[in-house]
Amino acid sequence: MSFSRVWSGQIISLKADIISVEVDLSRGLHFFSIIGLSNTLVDEAKDRVSSALKNSNFSSPKHSNEKVIVSLSPPYIKKDGTAFDLAIAIAYLNTKKIIRQPCGTDLFLGELSLDGLVKKTRGILSIVIKAKENGFKNIFIPKDNENEVKYISDINIYSVKNLNEVVRHLNGEKDIIPVQILEYKIEPSTKNSEYLFENIYGLDHAKRGLEIAIAGKHSIALWGRAGIGKTLLAKSSSSIIPPLNLEESIEVTSIHSLLNNTEDLVSRPPFRSPHHSSSYSAIIGGGANITPGEITLAHRGILFMDEFLEFDRRVINSLREPLEEKCINIARASSRASLPADIVLIIAMNPCPCGYHGANIPNKKCVCEPKRIENYRNKLSGPILDRIDMWIEINSTDIEKILPKNDVGTKGSAEIRKSIDVMKDIIRARELICKNKDTELSKDIQEIIKEAVNIMNISTRGIKSIKKLSRTIASLDNSDIIKREHVLEALDYRIKKDF
Repeated sequence: MSFSRVWSGQIISLKADIISVEVDLSRGLHFFSIIGLSNTLVDEAKDRVSSALKNSNFSSPKHSNEKVIVSLSPPYIKKDGTAFDLAIAIAYLNTKKIIRQPCGTDLFLGELSLDGLVKKTRGILSIVIKAKENGFKNIFIPKDNENEVKYISDINIYSVKNLNEVVRHLNGEKDIIPVQILEYKIEPSTKNSEYLFENIYGLDHAKRGLEIAIAGKHSIALWGRAGIGKTLLAKSSSSIIPPLNLEESIEVTSIHSLLNNTEDLVSRPPFRSPHHSSSYSAIIGGGANITPGEITLAHRGILFMDEFLEFDRRVINSLREPLEEKCINIARASSRASLPADIVLIIAMNPCPCGYHGANIPNKKCVCEPKRIENYRNKLSGPILDRIDMWIEINSTDIEKILPKNDVGTKGSAEIRKSIDVMKDIIRARELICKNKDTELSKDIQEIIKEAVNIMNISTRGIKSIKKLSRTIASLDNSDIIKREHVLEALDYRIKKDF
């Protein structure tokens, strides 16, 4: 009888694939089959599409004596999800001559409800970008996904509510206006946040450390007795990280769209704070169809792990690769994926399980046995210890320094964020130029580092970390060269002291 081809797409493990949807009709007893390495969700499209067509006043494949074959190609790529529904319905209507215009160069995405509505579908942004790269000019997406793609130019994106709307547009009966492309504007806002640096009095050493960590993307550990302010500091650090540019925003939104975690373009860097009872897969990612974990959801932002030593030892040790490589490579028997993990890791730890070891506070004495404290701290393996760039002990603070006064001021989050934003590109450029080079350091500076290596028994990785820290500090100091005071400050952050 007839044949038709349109295009659709899917996303698996952050990888977008363009999929050809072919429909062939022939006379015979009723038969409806979907081929092309499809899973259960895709096979169920037979029922969703049939009901959607019937309830949209079109003939349903299940109510006619015809053989319907739907082929999803390439056949060697596993097909997963519900994004093919709209494409299958359009291709079927095209074979039935209900859609009179050719649509073989268009791409259709969206799940169909039984009454013909086009429902929100995960991973739309990544597929749209892939379609644009492959030269597609027209793409149809669910109305509920419109906000994700409103900054993608040079492609006609039509957001649709139901199947009838698409058919009328393709037949020239009622045109759909393409999604209006907006200009991306960076508008950081922290005015409604309770977590701001200006609301924290005292703890200046820790705030300075967090400023350096955010500016240079260094991992940082905050440790001290329970209730000293570690969590408050970490949460307030989200107010000093600069907003994402358009490219970064699209990248982050693509990740969160995969899990339906967003309804708009993500313009603020993510701040993820998983509970210490979270599983290995929840933090790292995984599953049969590999999905991102918290460390990937924090990409381009902050991963805060409070009560770090309460996490499972396997979770703690799994941070080795992402801290070094800025990505996670996950392999399964049937699939593998490289998930991005360019994060600022902030960890907060108590000195012991009860949280009061070494605290000089009346009525707050440590009740932990020495062996229990030793086992608690031994969760930090040598490789993890070496990968933490900065160690900041938060001591008991004079009450006069933490209570606000009229004449007491503190550096605000907006001021710090602006400083970091100005220096961000300079810091990255210098790191690329000076990576693994000693020529930028004067002989005096090199001697200081050599002496520190001998005294503190610093590893090769630790030396590299000190140099990066020194460059960040110098950049924040608006200095083109690394000075003695920059290296000394960097060395101070590497000292773990009593931990």
